[in-house]
Amino acid sequence: MADRLFTKILVPVDFSPCSEEAFRLALSFAKSYQAEVLLLHVVDTKSLDALNRLGLAPATEAAKQKKQLHHFARLNARQLLARDDAKGVTIRRLLADGCPFEEIARTARVEGVDLVVMGSYGGAIGGVDKIFFGSTAEKVVRTAGCPVLTVPLPTKRAKVKTGKSL
Repeated sequence: MADRLFTKILVPVDFSPCSEEAFRLALSFAKSYQAEVLLLHVVDTKSLDALNRLGLAPATEAAKQKKQLHHFARLNARQLLARDDAKGVTIRRLLADGCPFEEIARTARVEGVDLVVMGSYGGAIGGVDKIFFGSTAEKVVRTAGCPVLTVPLPTKRAKVKTGKSL
């Protein structure tokens, strides 16, 4: 065990394409280092509470909303676990409620994680909250207490034809 660089890798996902790319990369690391993967989804209850306070979502529906979000998270996590590249990797699913960056950093500390692999941005790209509060990834980098690898959404590379003069 001492010769392995990573034994436990945390992958927080919001099920955006960027977080799915981070999951793919984490699986690759896990296979290389025979590491366990912790797949974490955080239900952002602070945002849900804010919507309820603004009257955009009735407070009487809060428990139902939270239950639906948990159900959505479990379904999407199952889809990730069913991927071919997830076969043969030890993966533990975790579900938390709260502020995403706080729960990610807390989970990293409590679980003794060696590496966090996460998307550099998630579902809410370029929103007002990012301007005022910074991104979740940025906050995790500052608070996790372990290395954090941020993964951008891959861009499609132009194919170069060989044997042809330009």
